[in-house]
Amino acid sequence: MQYPARLEQVLGTDKPPIAIGFFDAPPAGVARWQGAPVPAGCAFWQKAMSGQVFYTVQADHYNCAIGCYTHKIDLPPERAPELSATIGFMVEHNYVAMAEVPGIPTLTKTPGVVAYGPLDKVSFEADIVLVALKPAQAMLLYEAALKAGAGAALTHSLGRPACAVLPLTTSSGQTSISLGCKGNRTFTGLPDEHLYVAIPGDKWAAVLDRLAETDDANAAMASYYTEKKKQFASA
Repeated sequence: MQYPARLEQVLGTDKPPIAIGFFDAPPAGVARWQGAPVPAGCAFWQKAMSGQVFYTVQADHYNCAIGCYTHKIDLPPERAPELSATIGFMVEHNYVAMAEVPGIPTLTKTPGVVAYGPLDKVSFEADIVLVALKPAQAMLLYEAALKAGAGAALTHSLGRPACAVLPLTTSSGQTSISLGCKGNRTFTGLPDEHLYVAIPGDKWAAVLDRLAETDDANAAMASYYTEKKKQFASA
């Protein structure tokens, strides 16, 4: 799945868009994750952004009870208490309120495997295209999504957990934004000045088709606003 050079030019990102796919069985031609265990499923986002293409099985996600919750993956019986213990710690330290937990988005179906990789390198069909961007670039992508019918004026967004942006996007069928929770930023190294934009995979091409137009429109508005600002230079 290729993306045009202008994507990098317009968005100015040094992290490639990644494809994430949820499957019952491993997609053809994709190797299983062979790296060391990771502390959270979102760490696989960083691995994909670094250029790796792979799929994970459910057990690869067991080290993150919250990630398993959002991905609808049941922990094995001996580790099942880790979910309540993690949530209890969060509540105890005022990170979340217990009343918030039922509202956290989750996948509607448990995936057999989850595949990841840079969008221009994968052969599997993406359920979600995830991009890490600065807010100004995220705004351009969001505007392109609006023009493409892949976004809403009242944008779907959330803070924590960051991984919930995946089920939020798949269930809504609309572009969503994650501000990147503390765990995600710790496990992925996401810079403080970046956030995530998640776009349904089947709408990605349409969004790209409107990106150049969106960039041109913003350039025109920048000139307009700059001239207007000059009128108030002495104020």
